[in-house]
Amino acid sequence: MSEYRTGLGWDVHRIGPNRAMIIGGITIPADFGLEGHSDADVLLHAITDALLGAAALGDIGMHFPDSDPQWKGVDSARFLEHALGLVREKGFELINVDTTVILERPKLKDYRLPMRERVAAILGLELDRVSVKFKTAEKVGPVGEGRSAEAQAVVTLRKP
Repeated sequence: MSEYRTGLGWDVHRIGPNRAMIIGGITIPADFGLEGHSDADVLLHAITDALLGAAALGDIGMHFPDSDPQWKGVDSARFLEHALGLVREKGFELINVDTTVILERPKLKDYRLPMRERVAAILGLELDRVSVKFKTAEKVGPVGEGRSAEAQAVVTLRKP
């Protein structure tokens, strides 16, 4: 009998000047970006945490602490690839990924397919197993006030 696991990931980054806005491995044209030790890809960070959580392997900060200079400015795809490798070492296969990005602006709808394609490529999944949704915070809280961006991710793993 197969074993199934579900993992939940969440991440938040402040919005700041003079930074690239990278979400889901895609650079989004904007007059501001997301602050963080790495490239601050809020979506890939949330997926990374979801994978690690589903396999009871801790969180992104345990594997890639922001106090370690080697992760300064690094492409978050490396974090996601590492987490996927650990999950596979434990005998799990990734079934699907469902995500939501919460950001007041810019509008991301034109980037949905490129983000899905990039995430699917990193994870070795068929496109129909990767969902990327977008929400605003209706001008409520730090996201709604344009001070931060958030992402949530849910993954399903199976051990045959």
